[in-house]
Amino acid sequence: MAITVKATLGKTKYYTEVVAGDNHLITDEPIDKGGQNKGFNPFEILATSLASCTAATLRMYIDRKEWDIDNIHVEVELENFPLTKKAIFKRDISFEGHVDEEQMKRLRSIADACPVHKILINEIEIETKLS
Repeated sequence: MAITVKATLGKTKYYTEVVAGDNHLITDEPIDKGGQNKGFNPFEILATSLASCTAATLRMYIDRKEWDIDNIHVEVELENFPLTKKAIFKRDISFEGHVDEEQMKRLRSIADACPVHKILINEIEIETKLS
């Protein structure tokens, strides 16, 4: 399934309008990087993708199993090491509601089945066309 996201950046430094279908969001850079801090920066968007996909994947599974879990909290910390070409995503998942040890093991496996998680651990290619 291919998705298309379009980003438009005018003359206002780093203030970028992003459109995906009917949805719009703003990205920007922090003030100390020359932006206005009016939206998520690109690294925050990347971490957001993993966090939100993980939460949605877990919710789908929990609902299907009819487990009594009210809220799912997913915190993702992204550390980027450009010199070594390595990035580390630290994902912390917690639940509100009763979760036993067996359920916790299964939920760990389901979190790793999140589609964004799968993309990030696979080989990635970026093809660029200038027009």
